Amino acid sequence: MPSINKSHILIVATNGFEQSELEKPFEQLKAKGAKVSIAAPESGSIKGWDAQDWGSSVKVDLTLDDVVVADYDALVLPGGVMNPDKLRINDKAVALIKAFVDAGKVVAAICHAPWLLIEAGAVKGRAVTSYPSIRTDLINAGGKWVDKQVVTAEGIITSRNPSDIDAFVAKIVEEVEEGRHSRAA
Repeated sequence: MPSINKSHILIVATNGFEQSELEKPFEQLKAKGAKVSIAAPESGSIKGWDAQDWGSSVKVDLTLDDVVVADYDALVLPGGVMNPDKLRINDKAVALIKAFVDAGKVVAAICHAPWLLIEAGAVKGRAVTSYPSIRTDLINAGGKWVDKQVVTAEGIITSRNPSDIDAFVAKIVEEVEEGRHSRAA
């Protein structure tokens, strides 16, 4: 059985990510022994959004072009409104998410990040949750939306908002420790 302390987890984000939804999972997963890397469309750093204004920047470890899916055990997608809205129109980001899904890797999306799961074709027929404002988008994509802290379907984890981060991270750890997930197309 895989262990979280030997795993490598990738966070994909861009400017406008919800500060807490990137930083808290990053810190909590590292504290549990995982190696955590941040990928973005461009190198350098990306700036978060914190409540009503720009937040802190985080260093980007690699660009989307440099990601090798086989090197990672899980993918984490922070929300906020701007971050997933920008990434869902980025062909490389969507292709990368689809590659993680197709490989049976754990994929975790919080808040508005399930928009990215819609673009990657990973919602249809699955139980999902999200920030309430994108509920209809998920239902229209064929998802079975429920209002819970965290929902998991075949290794795809969704969560609602920053107050759910602890449950979100706990479920990521559990799913990574379970290993590869087979998924219905």
